[in-house]
Amino acid sequence: MTPQRTFRLAVLGSGKGSNFLAIADACATGKLSAEVALVLSDIADAGILARARERKIPARFIAPGKFRTKMDEDAERAFVQTLSESQVDLVALAGFMRVLKGDFLKAFEGRIVNIHPSLLPSFPGLEAWKQALDYGVKVTGCTVHFVDASVDCGAIIGQQTVPVLDTDTPDSLHQRIHAAEHELYPACLQSIINGKIKVEGRRVTARIVSSSSPF
Repeated sequence: MTPQRTFRLAVLGSGKGSNFLAIADACATGKLSAEVALVLSDIADAGILARARERKIPARFIAPGKFRTKMDEDAERAFVQTLSESQVDLVALAGFMRVLKGDFLKAFEGRIVNIHPSLLPSFPGLEAWKQALDYGVKVTGCTVHFVDASVDCGAIIGQQTVPVLDTDTPDSLHQRIHAAEHELYPACLQSIINGKIKVEGRRVTARIVSSSSPF
């Protein structure tokens, strides 16, 4: 009998890599039945690359090209080729600060997910925790969603709420949202791996919705 192939994840990030660490830890402890096969970044000295190399996980910088918020065609092809050669099953964005377009989305259609630090569709875009605090909402959180051609608009897989405290600063709220992300993201990835997630238009069946975090 042929051993079952381990589900292979790629993680793309531009920052320190805290969500990557949560995913890698979940894989190591068996909470997530997968392996992180590859970590890619558009930032040469990104912390996520250093964290991956510390864990002996293949990690590579790919120059994004001349644009500030997206990749040029050469960079996009390089990312797609590297991911394809690594035979990854799912691409998880974790603080990746480039909008994915065109051939990248086609190459991994339905197989790219992202985590965003708000309860989408509220507060898309940058510094969502600060947007929530400035707006005065009493509850915010994080969202795991599929990636499409629009920014922070793909079908929602799971959400976890985080209360906004009267004493919160942008930093303190961001830290508690991070803690919620580290719980939610591996759980959503495991549901995808288990085949529990089905997308019908914008609706995702077996959606994961977590109650308010105690953090």
